[in-house]
Parts: sequence; C-alpha cells; structure tokens
Amino acid sequence: GLSTLLLTIYAARVLGPVEFGKFAFDLAAVSLFVIFSDFGLTDIITRDFAKDKEEEKEFSAILSLKIILSIGTLLLIIASSFLIVSDQPIRIIMWLLGLYLILNSFSDVFFAFFRARMLMEYEAWIKIIQAILATAAGLYIIFNFPSAVNFSYGYLITSFIILVFVLFFFSFRIQSLRVIWNRRSWKKFLGKSWPLGFASIFAMVYLYIDSVMLGFWGQITEVGWYNAAYRITYVPLVVMTLISMAFYPTLSKFFKESKEKLQKFWDYQMEIMIILAIPLMVVGILLASKIVIFFYGLSYMPAIPVFRLLVLVAGINFLYVSYNMILVISHQQKKHLWICLITALINIVLNLFLIPRYSFYGAGLATLFSYIILFALEVECSRRFTSITVFN
Repeated sequence: GLSTLLLTIYAARVLGPVEFGKFAFDLAAVSLFVIFSDFGLTDIITRDFAKDKEEEKEFSAILSLKIILSIGTLLLIIASSFLIVSDQPIRIIMWLLGLYLILNSFSDVFFAFFRARMLMEYEAWIKIIQAILATAAGLYIIFNFPSAVNFSYGYLITSFIILVFVLFFFSFRIQSLRVIWNRRSWKKFLGKSWPLGFASIFAMVYLYIDSVMLGFWGQITEVGWYNAAYRITYVPLVVMTLISMAFYPTLSKFFKESKEKLQKFWDYQMEIMIILAIPLMVVGILLASKIVIFFYGLSYMPAIPVFRLLVLVAGINFLYVSYNMILVISHQQKKHLWICLITALINIVLNLFLIPRYSFYGAGLATLFSYIILFALEVECSRRFTSITVFN
C-alpha cells in the first residue's frame, strides 16, 4: 500500500544509504525467487473465476497447491542465501523478507478470489488494516531500534497477522476453507498459469537483477541510492495498480461477451493511463532534485540523475500495463512470456556492460532501455494477436 511505501522511503532516510542498501539488496534477491510461490495462479484465478463461477469449486485444490509452492520457495530462498551472500546478518534479513513476501503472496490468492467476484472492497479494507499495522510497527522500530534486521521483522510480523485475519475472514464470510490434494486440478491450473509464472520470473529479473548485481559486486551504498530513487517512482505505480485491478475483471467478462464493449472499456483504461503518465514524466524530470532531497535529504543527492531515468520507466509502466492485460485476457500469455524472456536477457546483458562502467547510473540506463523494448513488443503483440485496435 501507499502508506507502507512511504514508510519504506522514510526508513531509507533514517537508516542511511548503507543500512538501507542491505535491506534493498535482500528484498531484490528474494523477489527473484518468491514468484515461484504463485507462478501466475492469482491472475488465472481472477480471469477464470470472473468468466465462470463454477470454477470456484476448484479453489480448495488451488490452496493446497499454493501451500506446496510456498514451502518449496522458502526452502529455495534459504538454500540460495548461502550462495548469494557471505555476511550472516544480511543472510538473516534475506530469510525474513523471503518469508514476508511468501505470506503476502498467500494472501493474494484470496484477494484474486475477491476480484473475480467484484468484491474489491474486502481487499481494500484488509490492505488498509495491513498498512496501518505495518506503519505503526515500522515507525516504532525506526524510532526505537533502527536497523535493517529489525525493520524486516516488522514487515514479517505484520504480514503474518494479516494472513491469519484473511483466513478467518474468508472462512466465515465467503466459504469454509478446505485443503484438497487434487492433482487433476493442479495440472489444470498450472497448465494455464505456467506462461504467466515464467513471465513473472523474467519480469522479476529485469526489475531486480540490477540491485542484486550491484550488491553482489559489493556496491551496497549504491544499492541504497538506486533503490531510494526507485521507491519514489513506486508511489504513482500504486495508483496504476489499483486502476488496472479495477479494470481486469470487467475486461475479462467483456472478452467473453462483447468485442465492442471490450474495445470501448480498454480504450477508456488506456486514456486514463496516458493522462496520468505524461504529467508524471514531465514533473519528475523537471523537479527531480527537489523531490529526492525532500524525501531523503542531502545524503541521497547521488540518486538524482538515476531518478530522472526511473521516472521515465514509471511512465512507460503506465502505458504498458493495458497491453499486458489484454494479452492475458485474450489467452496470449505465452506471447507475454516470450516478451519477458527477451526483455530479461537484454537487461542482464546491458547490466553486465553498463554497471562496471557507470555503477548504479548504468543500472538505471539498462532498466530504461529494457522497458522501452518491453513496451514496443507488448504493443506489437497486442496489435497482431488480440482483437483490440491498439491505436484507436
């Protein structure tokens, strides 16, 4: 949520570039693995349940699959931590943040169910409660026990409390929870979700591999500066995510019912994204120095140039999301998979070339170039493989 994001920004200011760099490095590292705990299931739940309510009978089997994926992901994170980092305190942060993200991912399965039923108000209220708890815990830790490890504990405890609340709420309000070990259902949903799962893995690569590379090469302070700049751009992306979540179930419904309604509703979403993206990029570039110093203070001034690059990335995100969504809704997730693979490979090559020469500024350039390629490929695939007129 927005308040949690602002809390992280404030924590970066208090902890300083080095300590925040440790936190950001571990968060980036575990984000590369945690996608295995979902593997595209949440998007498929929303899409298929919105189209056919009979699919809801499979939800208990999906929960059992989610448990298996979550346990496997946690073990993968723990094992990988011994290869990625040598510093034990940083490794502990990695474990804490890995478990935090896995618990959040488990809650997302229930939120996907809510979206399919057009019950987004439940998700909204639960996330508001989570934001309040996280903010309260985070501020208490920052003022009394400021460190990356303690801040990670605050995130983990909050996500655990929210998951317990979601389990009880769903069980009493929506339907009773059961765990059914049904291999047929697992095969069915994984057969639909695996392209999205791999696409998400590749997306995590071009989102976080730069921070992991910087940290792996010992540039922890640079990781702090780079992620501080990135965190500010996440603020408008919260708005983008909320808008896209609101449009997704209805677009899925119109895909089945009416081509004309689908085009009209997609155009409406695209107009909103354009209206938001252009001012975001212009204002971000012109006021970059004032924005960074306002949020973080003078110790983060080296982050100003990279912030200008990343605000362009945020603007591209606003434009990209509508094309990504229509590919998924049109059952073209395999095309999206290949696009993400190409983008991830390009991003890795660019980072290998640019980071040694330009440090985190090179990482920012690699991210911007990668997103331009990603956007162009998504537009072309949407034009060729969906019923949408992309330039209407």
